[in-house]
Amino acid sequence: MGSIDVNRIYDAEVTTIDGEEITLERYAGDVLLIVNTASECGYTPQYKGLQALYEEYSDQGVTVLGFPANNFGGQEPGSDEEILQFCEVNYGVEFPMFSKVSVKGENIHPLFNYLTTADNESFTGEINWNFEKFLIDRNGNLIKRFRSKTEPMSEEITSSINNLL
Repeated sequence: MGSIDVNRIYDAEVTTIDGEEITLERYAGDVLLIVNTASECGYTPQYKGLQALYEEYSDQGVTVLGFPANNFGGQEPGSDEEILQFCEVNYGVEFPMFSKVSVKGENIHPLFNYLTTADNESFTGEINWNFEKFLIDRNGNLIKRFRSKTEPMSEEITSSINNLL
């Protein structure tokens, strides 16, 4: 699972936080905001903004996808079950969450290997920290990347999403 190269985003094999193995083909036709998340990070309160963004735009075909990762400062030590409970209890997260992955280094998940190397309007290269965001258009193309400090409901992100709707 997850060892194949990803040449298009919809081919990415992922595991939902509940343990279901799927491909991102499930979200074909949606605008996607893919985020690497963590429960013990200074940026963790962005879960609130990600949920607000999901609530505001989901009926227009925008889906937030959260991928917990423990690559930065050991800030996501929990099990999938603990992460899900944390997100629901503390932030009311309803957008799709996935099983913990590695987003950099030797064990990088093929999805994040693709996302960090694919051409886009912003930049390529390694993820620097938790809560980096990748904006995907309805055709599965990576359009923009946003660093951790960019708030989910910022003008920068919402205007970029509106441009894709």
